[in-house]
Amino acid sequence: MENQLNAAPAETREQSTGIVNLVFWVIFGVMTGVLWAYVNPITLVPGVIHLRIFAFLPAVIGIIFGPKTGFFSGYIGTVVWSLLAGTFLPAHSLLADGIMVGFTGWLPAVMVGKGKTLAQLAADKSLLVKSAAWSFAAGVLMIIVSCASLQIFGIFNFWWGAMWIGLSDVPPLVIGTPILVLFLARRLSKVQTMIPWS
Repeated sequence: MENQLNAAPAETREQSTGIVNLVFWVIFGVMTGVLWAYVNPITLVPGVIHLRIFAFLPAVIGIIFGPKTGFFSGYIGTVVWSLLAGTFLPAHSLLADGIMVGFTGWLPAVMVGKGKTLAQLAADKSLLVKSAAWSFAAGVLMIIVSCASLQIFGIFNFWWGAMWIGLSDVPPLVIGTPILVLFLARRLSKVQTMIPWS
């Protein structure tokens, strides 16, 4: 009986959608787009493709804050980045690229973070492998659809684009996501109830 009284209730991440979530979607999306536009120090193809060192942001945000938040971080981030970089193509940026980059925030969140508290994520010994694997899968699917779109619009050849965009996005996505998710899950687990999940 005494053990039952002293046991702390398990905190869970309950899904919500409200004004706070919308604010998070916009803040994370704009932050992602600005970082992609201005913090790309390594050029892969001059004037066209840079190593996107913050490619992991939608996946990390999705796992920590929820699949919808991860999706909108990637989607809004793509639109902001393309507008700032001068590469905005309405059909490509809003449909193929925007949706698929949003997908890189949604899929890892659903497969790794959904239904788990941040404390459970921090204690999960397979977190590094799972988040890297699902980030890789989402990144590959994103590259296939985005490069097909770029070929349809006559921007890049599919295989050329897949090679260079793959080198630009996949390594930071696969390496950065597990490390940051583990770091943030450990640090934020004590404020679990203050973090909106959507």
